[in-house]
Amino acid sequence: MIYFISDAHLGSRVIKNPRAHEKKLVDWLESVRTDATTIYLLGDMFDFWFEYRTVVPKGFVRFLGKLAEMIDDGIEIHFFTGNHDIWTFGYLEEEIGLIVHRVPITVHHGNKSFFLAHGDGLCRHDKGLQIIRRIFHSRIAQKMFRLIPPQLGQEFGYNWAKRNRERIMHLENNYLGEEREDLVIFSKDYTKTHDVDFLIFGHRHILLDLQLKNRERVIILGDFAHIFSYGVFDGEEFRLEYADNRNTTQVRNENIIGF
Repeated sequence: MIYFISDAHLGSRVIKNPRAHEKKLVDWLESVRTDATTIYLLGDMFDFWFEYRTVVPKGFVRFLGKLAEMIDDGIEIHFFTGNHDIWTFGYLEEEIGLIVHRVPITVHHGNKSFFLAHGDGLCRHDKGLQIIRRIFHSRIAQKMFRLIPPQLGQEFGYNWAKRNRERIMHLENNYLGEEREDLVIFSKDYTKTHDVDFLIFGHRHILLDLQLKNRERVIILGDFAHIFSYGVFDGEEFRLEYADNRNTTQVRNENIIGF
């Protein structure tokens, strides 16, 4: 089985019980452990992550430990940087064993092809977001941030993430329609010149399974902070599921949108 999950936002200050939140994610990892061959973490698994040369963010030991344990058992786990956890500089690869991706990739499983991305860099019309993204990815900006003592840097990062989440919460679970949803617009344009079966994203915190005209499917995974949803591919079919034991039919009937 191939699993896809995104946007856990571990450490978020808008989540009332962070320990229970992390445990729920760890329990989900344990639940898929028996049949998972590959897991894709499609960005924003942490609400803020910045590695200093000798310091990494406090906490998340249960999550990171479970990932390392599963990797040691032979499960391949991919970590995509999102817009909240861009700043990983080797720790997750070297200490945990994750395969880290900073740009979208296309992979094949069985006879299906998958375009995978967090999704934030594909929202081209939002000029403000693009400027912020360029700053966050700037090596100069990253070096300057390292001059801030870790305690102050972490405090700044988590407060920034909290303000950002509070600002956009009203947009979550609000599908904007094909003509306004950035990731759908991107997907339609991308599939004009690229042959893929699935385009799978995080970032937007909505559940979407949309079939395009040429039968490509655009998937937005929801999140593992409020919706607790994920994707699974069994070698033949892809489906969206909830971690809270809701069955697959409920998820797909609520969220399939197509021509």
